[in-house]
Amino acid sequence: MKTIIHLDTIEKQFAGSVVVPPFSLSIEEGEFLTLLGPSGCGKTTLLRMIAGFEEPTSGEIYLDGKPLSQVPPYKRDMNMVFQQYALFPHMTVEQNILFGLKMKKVSGAEQQQRLEEVLQYVQLTELRKRTPKQLSGGQQQRVAIARAIINNPKVLLLDEPLGALDYQLRKSLQLELKNLQKNLGITFIYVTHDQEEAMAMSDRIAVMNKGRIEQIASPAEIYNRPQTMFVATFIGENNIFQEDGTCTAVRPEKLKLYPRNEESEKHKKTGRITDVVFLGNLRKIYIRLDGTEMSVLAHQYANEGSDWQVDHQVAIGWSQADEVVLSC
Repeated sequence: MKTIIHLDTIEKQFAGSVVVPPFSLSIEEGEFLTLLGPSGCGKTTLLRMIAGFEEPTSGEIYLDGKPLSQVPPYKRDMNMVFQQYALFPHMTVEQNILFGLKMKKVSGAEQQQRLEEVLQYVQLTELRKRTPKQLSGGQQQRVAIARAIINNPKVLLLDEPLGALDYQLRKSLQLELKNLQKNLGITFIYVTHDQEEAMAMSDRIAVMNKGRIEQIASPAEIYNRPQTMFVATFIGENNIFQEDGTCTAVRPEKLKLYPRNEESEKHKKTGRITDVVFLGNLRKIYIRLDGTEMSVLAHQYANEGSDWQVDHQVAIGWSQADEVVLSC
């Protein structure tokens, strides 16, 4: 695959304090890459450096092999979509979308051709004459994306674009955005603190912590084979067992529960169930381990037979293949 963006030992300092320590990263053409991490971890700062709104303290950013340090934001072949969509309230949907092309003095015929294509992509053809106040949050978000992609940028930068929407709308728009990206073939660099969103949409996830990328890999690799304790505990739920200076992570769905009288060579721990939380097709079972203050979490799905209840004494086991050994 062709590298579309390369960050070469990029560093960012504010008032002498290092916010993003030096690191390098290559992003492939047509890739959906998500920068994921808690608030204040540096992901938006990194996105703003790529966009040109922040200057790196040192290092260089390349777009399609060309350095960007002397290229102002408006001349970079990329567009950015913010959480607040910044639509012009007095303009219609189509006027908002066409604004950038008018500023670039693109011919009227080409403007109309691109407008029709983009309106179809984002399913706004029927709403083209409405103003932003006549649109739902999800529709406004699609207008903002349409305005960004009508210029045919090489890269689209998205800073928590679904953050202001309610849960159900976010879920449906995640799928829409992912399908739109695949259809367009444009490289997406997406910032979020929502791990579920990152897992659902991305080709690769870069997990950030205190300005550093702790791990960059596919969602499956990030979830199943975390490389650091931060990634193991930030992405999804996990059980961390610490013994003899070694920490072992085991996901809740990998734990198997047995009646105490069926203890066998499979079981590794014993304990008492302290809580059972019903979530439709899933029950979360919390177990206090014998002789410790530690609680662990197991998942039980609807088709699994045992009817575990609070105060049941259980044995807990898992496969060695499902263990991930980490530095404590």
